[in-house]
Amino acid sequence: MKRRRLLLAAAALGGAAIAHAQSAAPAGTEWPRRPVRFVVVYPPGGGIDLIARNLAQQLSELWRVPVVVENRPGAGTTLGAGVVAKAPADGYTVLMTDVSFAIAPGLYKSLPYDTLRDFAPITLLNTVDDILVVNPSVPANNVRELIALAKAKPGALMYASAGNGTLNHLAPEMFKKAAGIEMAHVPYKGALAALADVMAGQVQVYLGALGSVVPQIKAGRLKPIAVTGTRRSPVLPEVPTAIESGVPGYDVSAWYGLLAPAGTPDAIVAKIQRDVARFAREPAFRQSLAADGNEVVAGTPAEFARFLESDIAKWRKAVADAGAKVD
Repeated sequence: MKRRRLLLAAAALGGAAIAHAQSAAPAGTEWPRRPVRFVVVYPPGGGIDLIARNLAQQLSELWRVPVVVENRPGAGTTLGAGVVAKAPADGYTVLMTDVSFAIAPGLYKSLPYDTLRDFAPITLLNTVDDILVVNPSVPANNVRELIALAKAKPGALMYASAGNGTLNHLAPEMFKKAAGIEMAHVPYKGALAALADVMAGQVQVYLGALGSVVPQIKAGRLKPIAVTGTRRSPVLPEVPTAIESGVPGYDVSAWYGLLAPAGTPDAIVAKIQRDVARFAREPAFRQSLAADGNEVVAGTPAEFARFLESDIAKWRKAVADAGAKVD
């Protein structure tokens, strides 16, 4: 379903790309003159990959050069980021990454790059709603009941994650601290395995991307407790936020963003941001993302730079508080 929505959005945007092409490059602009590479930090077929391919198709038509998606997963997404950090700062290599980019500095003892110094932020493309869910057998229907249950049986509740240091490991740890409760962490090798055991009742609690669990919620295999952002999600408007449910300050969201190697000319960074924002704000694109709980941002490079500084600091503290380690 997600793939179909994104393909339909791409088709709808194709006409917009052609219409904009005539005015895309002002007189004297020399970039781009050859193929542009989008390095995606996950394997083909996932949400970020599909969005990257959608954007690549539109930008190829607009810029009249190929925009090629290159998947470089591995090392907790730091492999792909390292490739871009070492690429020439000429605008022909762009990183498309997610919240793991902000988590990595606190999680790894050393990285092959400096997260802030070695990159030029282009745009925060979108934010992604997350949601706290439980197995239907858990006798709690909201945050207050879940907290009461956890306090009545400290450590008896278990939450599943996609692995140590992932968002759905650190976000529940932040929830535990904010709520003053204990839950045991059960790490898995990937979100699918974690979700499967929560639905089977082997583990009780999970926190993950809204789009990945909505079908299971609607099928009755998971019970929603709270969304983790500051506002309710249009996808599940009846589900309250953790903040309004009595956990003040609890604000967790994932995101996708674009960055270039440090030193990339400001004019090129600005052009990529403008053209990406142009497509990201088209109704077809916005609607395709909104269906999975995503909100388009497509802000300026300066806004993304400020966001990254804040997000890196937040996740560094979360990693330290959780004592998270990776092998």
